[in-house]
Amino acid sequence: MRLLRGLHNIPEDFSGCAVTIGNFDGLHLGHQGILRALKAVAQQHSVPTLVMLFEPQPKEFFAPQVAPARLANLREKLQDLAAQGVDYVLCLPFNQTLRSMPADAFIRDILISALGVKHLIVGDDFRFGCDRSGDYQALALAGKEHGFCVQDTSTFEVDGERVSSTRIRSELAANNLARVAHLLGHPYRMSGRVAFGRQLGRMLDTPTANVMVRRSKLPLTGVFAVCAIDEACGKKYQGVANCGVKPTISGEPEPSLEVHLLDFQGDLYHRHLTVEFLHKIREEQKFSGLDELKQAIAADKTAARHYFAALPDSSRF
Repeated sequence: MRLLRGLHNIPEDFSGCAVTIGNFDGLHLGHQGILRALKAVAQQHSVPTLVMLFEPQPKEFFAPQVAPARLANLREKLQDLAAQGVDYVLCLPFNQTLRSMPADAFIRDILISALGVKHLIVGDDFRFGCDRSGDYQALALAGKEHGFCVQDTSTFEVDGERVSSTRIRSELAANNLARVAHLLGHPYRMSGRVAFGRQLGRMLDTPTANVMVRRSKLPLTGVFAVCAIDEACGKKYQGVANCGVKPTISGEPEPSLEVHLLDFQGDLYHRHLTVEFLHKIREEQKFSGLDELKQAIAADKTAARHYFAALPDSSRF
């Protein structure tokens, strides 16, 4: 997969593609269905697939303080799209220039002139252009005039309910991790590079990997039994993770993800870990001091071991 950061990075010999546009936050089963349809129509037209994203996401641009927590940061999103076999990702900066672009200019300058779109898949509620003046009908009319097809996406449902990123956030908030895994097709996960922290875990007899998730908001918090995957070699480890602001330890500038790998000896610094959230042990809480925190961590490790021991043999790793 090739990432194109901005229109200026589109190759000069780019000669058409099948396009879909959206946030693709979390890449759930509904998103995966869209990408399957995109690949099928791209094969029919003998063109590559292209997913158009915006950074920041529009809601983050217009109201950053109330924008929902992302399910996936950009790196995670790109990894998921690559795994789905997407050929190109066009990431456009969502700024005042793009926000002010009229709908007809978006169609003319981006979809037609820059991308040579042959087939476009969007939701029938898709809005674009200055003041959200463009809609599915405008795209369909432009397609008839300029010779590209426009296809809407059917609602993807599980158990009679629409699958969406909003629904997954709600399920995460309710600690329904099994339901989330069903909607995503895999356990909810976050990833990042392991960086040096404050080394407090070693003082508490529980060394942790400080995973740089690079988010100002997290879609879930608490203490969890997790599967940690070393991206370099694919090796999996059982672990217990704290996701949140560590209320007993003051002065944390932003939410963090710290993972203790059970029965692990070694150095993970600068490696990338993917952390899959399997079972919630407890909420984050503020303790009276480090001794009480140390006791709680020991209980968390015991709870995680009990969780893994109870898994069927086919589910263990």
